[in-house]
Amino acid sequence: MEQTLVIIKPVAVHRGLIGEVITRFERKGLFIIGMKMMQLDEQILREHYAHLTSKPFFPDLLKSMMATPVIVMCIEGKDAVEVVRLMTGATNGRKALPGTIRGDLSMSGQENVVHASDSIDNAKIELARFFKPGEILAYKPSDFRFYYAPDEV
Repeated sequence: MEQTLVIIKPVAVHRGLIGEVITRFERKGLFIIGMKMMQLDEQILREHYAHLTSKPFFPDLLKSMMATPVIVMCIEGKDAVEVVRLMTGATNGRKALPGTIRGDLSMSGQENVVHASDSIDNAKIELARFFKPGEILAYKPSDFRFYYAPDEV
């Protein structure tokens, strides 16, 4: 099973979309094995968005991501990185397909509701950035056998 990071951004917190976003992942059959609310600061954001620090929009991104606390989640499932990326949709909410989180809940490129790891390698790096040892918990629900065929696990 893969693990991936999802951040429910301040825009979603402010708009009261936390439950909607979490519900979509749970209904899909993904497992939330780590979750917490935290206030991001400039230091962690500069590390997380290091590839964007030279962009002219970076100060606005910092301001946006520090506007309210965020929800960070470790989500686990078969091909979790790819599945979560498909569920979140294109980065720009105006271009994201209907049915995706961003396609249904966002009209912005920056205020796009969620961040999701873009690769297995980045997921590992990002999870280590936002979760301390012991904050990600391994468990399988009692009805796990109804989520996957035997040859998929």
